[in-house]
Amino acid sequence: MAEGVNVRITGKLRRFIEEQAGINGLYESASEYVRDLIRRDYQRQEERKWSWLVDQLRPGMQADESEFGPLDPEEIIKAAKKEKAGDAS
Repeated sequence: MAEGVNVRITGKLRRFIEEQAGINGLYESASEYVRDLIRRDYQRQEERKWSWLVDQLRPGMQADESEFGPLDPEEIIKAAKKEKAGDAS
């Protein structure tokens, strides 16, 4: 069974929600309206995360292949271990 969350909303915000729900509103209930707002906010945050990742990867995706060089995993691991040992001292 799902747990509920109760929120107390008063004043102008309550009147606004009541306008969005009910006979003249787009939503059947205040709960439906609030759930829709939460879903939209969640979706916006997920889109921001994806956009951030694309922004981070864009320089590599747009780089000319001549800018890339061979990678040696063993050398990368050795360098990381050496750097970590230097940080510990």
